[in-house]
Amino acid sequence: MGQSAWEVEPFVKHIQHLVAQWLGEPDGVVIVDGSGFPKQGNASVGVAYQYCGHLGKLANCQEGAFLVYASRKGYAFLDERLYMPEDWFDAAHQTLRERCGVPTRLTFQTEPALGLEMIQTVLERGEVPFRWVTCDETYGKNPTFLDGIADLGKLYLAEVSKDTCVWVRTPTVEPPGPGLLGRPRLHPRVKRTAPAAQEMQALRAQLPERSWQRQTIKEGSKGPLVVEFAFMRVTPVRNKLPGERCWAIFRRSLGPEPEIKFYLSNAPATGPHAELVRLSGMRWPVETTFEEGKGEAGMDHYQLRSWSGWHHHMVQTFLAHLFLIRLRLLFQKKVQR
Repeated sequence: MGQSAWEVEPFVKHIQHLVAQWLGEPDGVVIVDGSGFPKQGNASVGVAYQYCGHLGKLANCQEGAFLVYASRKGYAFLDERLYMPEDWFDAAHQTLRERCGVPTRLTFQTEPALGLEMIQTVLERGEVPFRWVTCDETYGKNPTFLDGIADLGKLYLAEVSKDTCVWVRTPTVEPPGPGLLGRPRLHPRVKRTAPAAQEMQALRAQLPERSWQRQTIKEGSKGPLVVEFAFMRVTPVRNKLPGERCWAIFRRSLGPEPEIKFYLSNAPATGPHAELVRLSGMRWPVETTFEEGKGEAGMDHYQLRSWSGWHHHMVQTFLAHLFLIRLRLLFQKKVQR
């Protein structure tokens, strides 16, 4: 498994072909997320003391970035990348890189960069139909990732941190040119008299109670989830300048100590809020896919240390999971929504 020379790419293409054939829908959703694999020692490829998505805390682990496809028909893995921490590219790790068979051409990429690369590849192949991309805060806080999705012509609903800054109204931008005093401006800037951008949590605190709408999300096997939503058109900050107008979505759980979640979306201004509500509940397909992959298909049951071994194991896990999903479809077992 760790030393055989077969290429992963043809199998990934075949998996995506089958996913498109069995699960594909025009408004399908591609979910990008990370998952960790706790490890002992430091001999496994990419292992480091880092945030482990599986454990929800810092730990000695490998971390992968994954794409999962979800539609009304079901869900399945689409692609994967092993996240290689930046330290792995220093001189001290050269011997370990060689021992693990890390490709010499490989360079450091963040998890959002890996996610965007996978989505671009899926789109270029042109087989898997999808309209939406969703992600958690790890990816949503990266403006390059979000703008990359928009540049691909796709819509995103991204969870973001509470301190994400936006303008309620798009500020005036002064172009480069002569200034009133001192040196001329070499770059555009927001006009000094424009209101400052605000954090999402500050905007949420200013919302009147009438702004909140109670909605029901069908999420997972525990039944319907009832939460409240508020929507606002905003302009995100991009390198200290205004980006494209988008939706700010605020989600509040019920109860005396409500949990607040924040989202940004480039959905059209005239689009229905119901679709954004539905997409905010699309965490369950990726969580269920990881749970089934690790619990039923042995995704985290390996003793491989090499670069090729990790990828070989992941793609065979994808095939095994997709086989189980195919059986579910053939026997017409309904997916819990």
